[in-house]
Amino acid sequence: MSPSPVAAFVAALPKVELHLHLVGSASLDTVLALARRHPGGGVPTDRDELRRFYGFTDFPHFLTVYHRVNRLVTTGADVVTLLDGLAAELALRSVRYAEVQVTPVRNHMAGIGYADLAAALADGRALARERHGVELGWVFDADAALGPAGAEETVDFAVRHRPEGTVGIGLGGPEAGVRRADFAPAFRRAVAAGLHSLPHAGETVGPDEVWAAVTELGAERVGHGIGAAGDPRLLEHLAEHGIALEVCPVSNLRTGAVRDVAEHPLPALVAAGVPVTLATDDPGMFHTDLDAEYLLCHEAFGMGVAELAAIARTGARAAYCPTQLRDSLLAEIDRVEAAHAR
Repeated sequence: MSPSPVAAFVAALPKVELHLHLVGSASLDTVLALARRHPGGGVPTDRDELRRFYGFTDFPHFLTVYHRVNRLVTTGADVVTLLDGLAAELALRSVRYAEVQVTPVRNHMAGIGYADLAAALADGRALARERHGVELGWVFDADAALGPAGAEETVDFAVRHRPEGTVGIGLGGPEAGVRRADFAPAFRRAVAAGLHSLPHAGETVGPDEVWAAVTELGAERVGHGIGAAGDPRLLEHLAEHGIALEVCPVSNLRTGAVRDVAEHPLPALVAAGVPVTLATDDPGMFHTDLDAEYLLCHEAFGMGVAELAAIARTGARAAYCPTQLRDSLLAEIDRVEAAHAR
């Protein structure tokens, strides 16, 4: 059976992916290989058991599973394996550029030296470009569970090693009971060193922490940010200042951040003029891909070719990629939209 016209358009549409965690991107096959390589890691080595392992009950349970898988990544070779698999999957979805969130302190805790991590990222980035035609950038993600000291260590890595493709500093992990403002000193130091501020905020909490990400951390983009929907003044601020939200609908459903797709605030964010780009977050764990995220917006929210092309353009404009690559992406989006317009 041939795909629907919108599905064919989505498959051909050139895209960027701006909210994608390295460990969470790993396919079942990749995680199975790592689990069998490190059988004492507490991650199932049977495919069906691993699928059940990824049945998240809530956001804290997701974080527990994520950190257990992260502990399987113990060498630079493991990192390159992840990046090779990730780039192959991105190429299948017509993704030209991706900013990958790497949590260096967690990688270090799992046994990878910082110099080895930087070298593995360089090798993986070159492999992604040469083998798969995908350009990668790095967002070094501080884990909020490790507190401000962990964020400072993250900035240390980014500034001292600064692998080619480094674009910014992020802040992931738990939100409940964790103030974004507490991480302001680390983010100020990162920004002073020329890095972009790209924290998560408003994934599982309301607008106050999105405000804090913007005002205290100087966020230039916000990971998730769906909690902003509850504050019209915040929506106006995001729209006026062009602060894009990296929205991950399937992730929100899988972790229980949003109970039902009909309740997802993405349409309200778009209607308010907030720049929105689509992303997968942890596609290997959530059984999704970027084409599926676009098709969800078509099927659940009624977005057609023009609306989906607009989201792809928002992503290209919000990406910290070379200007030549952005211009090429935007021109290619125009061509694909024109070929599929009805």
